Amino acid sequence: MGIEIRPANSDSEIGSAPVVVGLQPFALVDHIAKVDWSLLSQIPGERGGSFPVAVEELKHILNELNSHILPSTDDESPLKTIAGGSVANTIRGLAAGFGISCGIIGACGDDEEGKLFMSNMGFYKVDISRLRLKNGTTAQCVCLVDEIGNRTMRPCLSSSVKVQADELKREDFKGSKWLVLRYAILNIEVIKAAIKIAKEEGLFVSLDLASFEMVRKFKLPLIELLESGNIDLCFANEDEATELLRGEDNADPEAALEFLAKHCKWAVVTLAQNGCMAKHGKELVRVPAIGETKVTDATGAGDLFASGFLYGLVRGLPLEECCRVGSCSGGSVIRSLGGEVSPENWQWMYKQMQTKGISIPEPSKCLL
Repeated sequence: MGIEIRPANSDSEIGSAPVVVGLQPFALVDHIAKVDWSLLSQIPGERGGSFPVAVEELKHILNELNSHILPSTDDESPLKTIAGGSVANTIRGLAAGFGISCGIIGACGDDEEGKLFMSNMGFYKVDISRLRLKNGTTAQCVCLVDEIGNRTMRPCLSSSVKVQADELKREDFKGSKWLVLRYAILNIEVIKAAIKIAKEEGLFVSLDLASFEMVRKFKLPLIELLESGNIDLCFANEDEATELLRGEDNADPEAALEFLAKHCKWAVVTLAQNGCMAKHGKELVRVPAIGETKVTDATGAGDLFASGFLYGLVRGLPLEECCRVGSCSGGSVIRSLGGEVSPENWQWMYKQMQTKGISIPEPSKCLL
């Protein structure tokens, strides 16, 4: 991929390790648009999932966007292009809305998309010194949102630069408390390498199950990862939880939560409009969804739920409060397009937290 260049530190505190580091081997730029059903019917794969496409398929979707974009009902642009990816969404949310120091490990290309990714993450005070800047292209993803806010994601990782397992350094993890990961078979070797170093450095490891398609197609490596005992916290949505145990006598989300809790210190299953449930040891909690939320776009809902839940763990909140904060932050991002929460939606979240008697983060530490 050419010469590796390490970007200068962002505005994070020099000399202090971020509390949370996220591994996203491919830096990713999201193109998010609300589109009509006819475009979704042309896209290979199931609606609502996330599965990689080839460069030609990405170009076809992008070329078709303008003729299928739904008119906006407010002042919001019908198409957004921002730094994306599940891990990036989670740590950006932690930094911007909760004031937790965060860094990202990965690689981006020396192209316009790479510049956009670094600029966006740096703006939100995410430490980008662990990003490798390489000669090549940055990965992209099209996020297609239907009329009722459901999203279908098609990432294109072909020929894009990524961080390799043998490029990870102990310094990427040293001094941090949490490592945030997203399951992906394409990244399984770098994920395993990151977990090994993280555990040697005493970090907790959080894993998101990515998509029901990823769980369905690559279940065995995922089960091995969970059964290794190295995953401390696991997030799954209802569809992913069901896929995890498909073929068993009992494959509902409750059974999946029990399975995850056998192997992870904390297990969480989100249930969309029905809230979430979580288990830690013998403690089991169920928390309803935020009732006032309007769904514009579900992109990033699980990622921002993870931001809030992780904030709760970092601050030592009880399990139920971790879930409530997660529900508030997950509700904040679905009020507009994309996985980036606007200042007004952060304010909406803080109001929800106050209403529920949860202390809000210190304003001086958040970027609003």
